[in-house]
Amino acid sequence: MSRELEVKLRRSREELLRRQALRARLEEELANLRRQTEECAARQELWELTRQLLSRSAEFARERSRRRIEELVTGALGYVFGTDLAFGIRLEERGGRPEAEFLVVSRPGGMTLENRPEDARGGGVVDLVALALRVALLQSTRPVNEGPLVLDEPAKHVSEEYIVGVGQFLRYVASLFGRQVLMVTHNPHLAELADRSFRVELVDGVSRVSRA
Repeated sequence: MSRELEVKLRRSREELLRRQALRARLEEELANLRRQTEECAARQELWELTRQLLSRSAEFARERSRRRIEELVTGALGYVFGTDLAFGIRLEERGGRPEAEFLVVSRPGGMTLENRPEDARGGGVVDLVALALRVALLQSTRPVNEGPLVLDEPAKHVSEEYIVGVGQFLRYVASLFGRQVLMVTHNPHLAELADRSFRVELVDGVSRVSRA
């Protein structure tokens, strides 16, 4: 191999390594941006749920509504993460308008710590809180909307070690409110907890449905 060819080959390898490093850095930045986008979307959902719940609760006793919501979301946290977590709502009047702050309360070693849901144990908690708040919002309508609870990828950011608890909470919701729960999920562990499940597969451009 000539000296000139060796130099070209070395430069090509160096350029390949440089581009591979650049690609890895760009992929990492993209993953971070996607994670930040999901976190922003979760915060936006919590703010919107806050607004709707406060609007609905103005129609009847706000304090009673707050306690019911706290009990439901605390129950969800207990099913999934254990009884060391509780959910609280801090109501305030600002500018003549009611506002609410959602809090996840933990008591490690006798201390009381309060965090916003998006700051407590990562995205899994905020995902579960949002799920429980959607149930609370559905039940707060007057008259109550009848029919099944339809969920698309519920608690998709909850860690695998806690996913069984999510299924148990949904069973509790179905029993408590007398609602059928219908969900679409890619999580096999969550699907196994259902009374009946179906698998949808795309075969030659056609959706095939079969009992799982």
